[in-house]
Amino acid sequence: MKVMIMAGGQGTRFWPWSVKNRPKQFLPLHSKKTMIQETFERYSQWLSKEKIYVVTTEEYHDLLMEQLPQLPSEQIILEPERKDTAPCVALTALHCLEKDEDEVLVMSPADQYISDSQELMETLLLAEKIANSGHSIVTLGIPPTRPETGYGYIKTKYPSFIENKVLHVEKFIEKPFLDHAETLINDNNVFWNSGIFVSKPSTIAYYMEKFQTNIWNTLIKNKDNLKTAYLKLPKISVDYAILEKADEVYMIPVTFDWDDLGTWGSLERFKKEDQNHNILIGNVQVLSSENCMIISEKQNAMVLGAKDLIIVLTEEGLLVCHKSQEQEIKNLLNSWPETNK
Repeated sequence: MKVMIMAGGQGTRFWPWSVKNRPKQFLPLHSKKTMIQETFERYSQWLSKEKIYVVTTEEYHDLLMEQLPQLPSEQIILEPERKDTAPCVALTALHCLEKDEDEVLVMSPADQYISDSQELMETLLLAEKIANSGHSIVTLGIPPTRPETGYGYIKTKYPSFIENKVLHVEKFIEKPFLDHAETLINDNNVFWNSGIFVSKPSTIAYYMEKFQTNIWNTLIKNKDNLKTAYLKLPKISVDYAILEKADEVYMIPVTFDWDDLGTWGSLERFKKEDQNHNILIGNVQVLSSENCMIISEKQNAMVLGAKDLIIVLTEEGLLVCHKSQEQEIKNLLNSWPETNK
């Protein structure tokens, strides 16, 4: 089993802390270590270091080597640009198959909090067993604890023939509106999609050829000139590209604490509040304010009479956002010229 840590995203919902030249996976969001360092250490507790790879974009190569100097260059797979997770996963599978390697892969995001690495590895060993049969893809599911609109969901239908803990996936559900999320969390067959999945490179190739012929053929024809290939590739998630369409998809529920550190709201769950439920980071003074997250990276900041706001001041910019609008940060940022990001 090999682990492929996906670390090419920009983390736009964490703007202006996470910016193009310093995205969230290279920031210390949860502890004094950065997210990519935490993720690498999580897997290196159980796997030898030569089994751990990182997939990222060319622009982050130097940043990656600075934070993971122990990672050999041959264990880094570089994309010319970001095209979401489907091209990333396809390139990873092609990279392995070109070397005649078909060892099971764990595709893992670089920006997650996981409380119990032992349970994670025990679950992945079971997933590895399943992934070695047929054209199986195995995902990890998280029992939902709140109506979260920022996550995708997985609906399961019945246990597999392998063992009861492994469930057949009925369908993937895109990030829902709040009323739908409130309904979903009351269904015992519904789980959050962790974004971690397990499969053989040949299985990924099989489904890419079947459902995303253009992506797969473009990569094969231009494998020696990936910049040309990526100009022709669509931006598409691996969930939408193949997981939602594949017919041998399973899910294993886990019990460890999990969080996708993708938004300011997710960061709140790891920071201490004051008596008025404010989270203050940096040299910040508040008066008559409640339920705010206020971060000032270097400058002094004063906030008065605020409620339910996210206020972040860094050298890159200023964010003032009502908590109810947090999911719109990415959309607003995407409307800006590239130089502002």
